[in-house]
Amino acid sequence: MTQRLRLAGFVGLVAIGCASSGAHIGNNFTTYLIGGLVDRYGFSPVQMGAFAMVETLAYACALFLAAPRVGRLSARSIAVAASSMVVVGQGICLLTAFYPLLLATRLAAGFGFGLLNCAVNLAAGRTGRPTQAISAGIGMQTLLFAAVNIALPWIGASYGIDGMFAGLALLSLMLGLGTLLLPSGRGATPIVDAKAAAAPIDKQGVMTLTAMALFTFGSMAIWPFMERTAHAIGMSAVEFGRYQSFATLMSAAGSFALMFLAARVRRSYLLAGALLICGSASALLTTTSHAPILGLGLVLYNVSWFITYALLIGLAFAVDSTGRLAVTASATWLLFQSLGSLTAGVIAQAYGGYTPVGPLGLIACVAGILTMWPVARRVERQGETLTVAVAR
Repeated sequence: MTQRLRLAGFVGLVAIGCASSGAHIGNNFTTYLIGGLVDRYGFSPVQMGAFAMVETLAYACALFLAAPRVGRLSARSIAVAASSMVVVGQGICLLTAFYPLLLATRLAAGFGFGLLNCAVNLAAGRTGRPTQAISAGIGMQTLLFAAVNIALPWIGASYGIDGMFAGLALLSLMLGLGTLLLPSGRGATPIVDAKAAAAPIDKQGVMTLTAMALFTFGSMAIWPFMERTAHAIGMSAVEFGRYQSFATLMSAAGSFALMFLAARVRRSYLLAGALLICGSASALLTTTSHAPILGLGLVLYNVSWFITYALLIGLAFAVDSTGRLAVTASATWLLFQSLGSLTAGVIAQAYGGYTPVGPLGLIACVAGILTMWPVARRVERQGETLTVAVAR
């Protein structure tokens, strides 16, 4: 029986890894698509900022719509439906270069990414250890993406932007099949009654969402243009892919390490450190002119970003165990990432480069530390009080 439970737990984590990977394809590889579209069709930075923004806004809308209904949803059902939407959205891009239609495909793909992320949060929350489950999923995701970061630029160099869209569509299809291993049940985690679930988010929840907004607006603004910043200092897409692949491998190591550290180190200290490193790395990425330093920045950025995200989602579950706040936090991430992407595009077009974007991200991450700190400390004190009460 113990072996069966362990096997079921392992299969569940693999399924969460598939869903997490499918949900984050856009976030990780849109930067290559943007580079390919600019090179082939000459789209402007503002157009490509809008391209990224539409996808992430659709992602956020899907999560906002799902958040009040998390207790009634099946992780497997929504993951399979979402994967189908992503495959269709990526596939249509093979047939057109018409900009409005490209934006429409971002709506479909983005909505699918959002539903997949909801499936991840649902499945992770129902394990009883959401931070560890999400970290495991991210770890498996980043191991896969390390290979994709090498393969996708090569596909682009060999087969162009059409090859990249086709490759990502096929990847989404394969990951969608993996989500069939997700549990099909509903409401396997403690769910409060409908009236409580529909109640307004309290002050602690609002502060958690604000910290997520500051973190993602600051750190993710530059992400869709990361390949362009590397290109600006003379780095090819293939070379950038190698650096990004190594950074992704390091982030996998960081995510697996978080699985063991989450229960042993105070969340407030881990969050503050990760936010500060992520903001500093963002500033480094847009101000350096040396490829090795940019590579170092990518490692620091990737490792700290995934750790911060998992910890903030875990904090959301600690504040609200229904999962509603966690799903809303993921939606907040996408909403403010989309605003950050558009802002970065506007800054680049007005300034002639992306240099100011990173330092602004550092400022936002520091503000995120100040916002999350009292919430994280309060949750820790409540945990200590509960531990003492149980001991008595």
